Amino acid sequence: MGVGDRLLARLQKVDDQSHAYEARLIRRIKSTSALIFGVFRKSSDGGYIQSVDKGADKRWRVAPHDVCGAQDGDLVEAEQTGSRARLGLSQARVTKCLDGARGTQPFSRIAIYQNAIPDTFSEAALSEAKHARAPDSTSRIDLTHLPFITIDPADARDHDDACCALPDEDPANPGGFRLWVAIADVAHYVRAGSALDREARTRGNSTYFPDQVVPMLPEVLSGDLCSLHEGVERPCIAVEIVLSASGEKRSHRFLRASMLSRASLSYEEAQDAVEGRTNERTHPLREAVLQPLFAAYEALARARADRQPLELDLPERSILLSAQGQVASVAFRERFAAHKAIEEFMILANVCAAETLIARRTPLLFRVHEEPDQSKLDSLRETAKAAGFALAKGQVLQPRHINALLNAAAGSDTAELLNLATLRAMQQAYYGTENYGHFGLALKQYAHFTSPIRRYADLLVHRALISAHGWGEDGLSKGDIAELAKTAQIVSEAERRSMTAERDTIDRYLASYLADRVGGEFSGRVAGIARFGVFVKLDETGADGLVPIRELGGEYFTYDREANTLTGRESGRRITVGMRACVRLREAVPLTGGLLFELVELAGGVVPKARAGRRSTMAANKIRKRGGKADGKRRKSVARRR
Repeated sequence: MGVGDRLLARLQKVDDQSHAYEARLIRRIKSTSALIFGVFRKSSDGGYIQSVDKGADKRWRVAPHDVCGAQDGDLVEAEQTGSRARLGLSQARVTKCLDGARGTQPFSRIAIYQNAIPDTFSEAALSEAKHARAPDSTSRIDLTHLPFITIDPADARDHDDACCALPDEDPANPGGFRLWVAIADVAHYVRAGSALDREARTRGNSTYFPDQVVPMLPEVLSGDLCSLHEGVERPCIAVEIVLSASGEKRSHRFLRASMLSRASLSYEEAQDAVEGRTNERTHPLREAVLQPLFAAYEALARARADRQPLELDLPERSILLSAQGQVASVAFRERFAAHKAIEEFMILANVCAAETLIARRTPLLFRVHEEPDQSKLDSLRETAKAAGFALAKGQVLQPRHINALLNAAAGSDTAELLNLATLRAMQQAYYGTENYGHFGLALKQYAHFTSPIRRYADLLVHRALISAHGWGEDGLSKGDIAELAKTAQIVSEAERRSMTAERDTIDRYLASYLADRVGGEFSGRVAGIARFGVFVKLDETGADGLVPIRELGGEYFTYDREANTLTGRESGRRITVGMRACVRLREAVPLTGGLLFELVELAGGVVPKARAGRRSTMAANKIRKRGGKADGKRRKSVARRR
């Protein structure tokens, strides 16, 4: 038998720490060749293909006549041939060269192909984008007099939202604000049923990697016509929100308008300017633009504190690449008040969009985040209990209850653990046509409106607003409405696909960064437990790696799925999520993103090493308990598996 073979077998349940069933082969079933995806490496006798699947240390030999023009370092598709060496590598035939990534790190390209992310546009879509023209501004509300600015990451590739705040001069609203949020009018350029629309729907969203972005829209739109660049008049859909001094929303209205950004600032620039560290660009903006904007945020922050959305504290990794595409550094992004301000403005604008469309009975896609299910909450309670904390029970769970747990743990060694455990306990957000609210944000209605350049769901909300207000013929089409439920499924799946691709690419870059440090020791924390071992997250980089169960010491470990623990049968030593650990890096595989650790210390104690004699004796006893004799091969197999 070989990898990829289909077979008919008889299963028998067994009591074993490494597996639950054993299979006895009845016969092999003929099957078609399995698709192979990997990196081709050239050699004197043809070459070989290295798998890029995490956890798969697999290679296939390629004969010279099966190379199909592939060069060293190419990403390729291949099929396993019928010939298979009795000893050595299986044989494969290259069927397609996917990408010439020679001389560069192919990590993002691997993720693109593995996850089937569309990364090229059709000629029809490119032609539509090339011939796109800005609308006549005379037919729109003129908001170019308002002091809009954009605030984004320093490396932002597009600017689809701008904001400004002014004191409300209404005597009935003392100390209040008029907050404006303007979003690029993508619906004008991407019409329902067009080639651009079809491709944007298929993509669902833009996908971001450390070295490139796979955009939802062609560059001429995402990076130019639909981007709210500094000093350029742009069409937009804007919402004016009247806030009280305490941050409560008093009213709002939507406009189809034209706006002009006074400046495109980074989060760091905006934060520095508000704190008095201005430069030539920000000095003129500090008092007139930035201070009112941050004052409006402070009011919203008070309202947010009353609402009590879920407050997770999970640092975001930032990977800086050198000019050669190598990882220069790995750090955690600092989160400023400027980040929180823009985030709060966007959340409020999204709420306004949902409220308006519900009130006008217009079909839309909601952003839904349902309550966590009971089993996940029980697991979170067990984790909290093991860390010395408690999560409220016996009442309707609200985000404020989880916040109480996280606040109690703040500053402790288990704070990050509980934040991660809380994240795992949450349901995954999705898009849907039914309004089930947003648990994490503690909101009854919520829709994505603020990022139509990079999310198709937002573009549909824009079209819905156009239809609801009668602003033109480029609103929701009959096809949009008829396919809304299907579209919700497509964009939700696309979002998960992009998240997987982005995460796997980060893992590969981190493995590449650590590859030169094999043998080094790192501090970290147990982040996950499985039947086959323990996952440790490193403090320095946030990278995750596996400590196989055979490295945990010279005894058997019992896995408790409910409590999420491993317990030594002889010592009673209990391994739980959150324990401090020191590990030695044994293996780093950049192509797969896999890291393999050896456990050095756990919870401050040295981990005892396995004793070969003892382990062999235990394996032999296991065989005898099953009854009957076992030959040397059987004993060796059991011992190795342990």
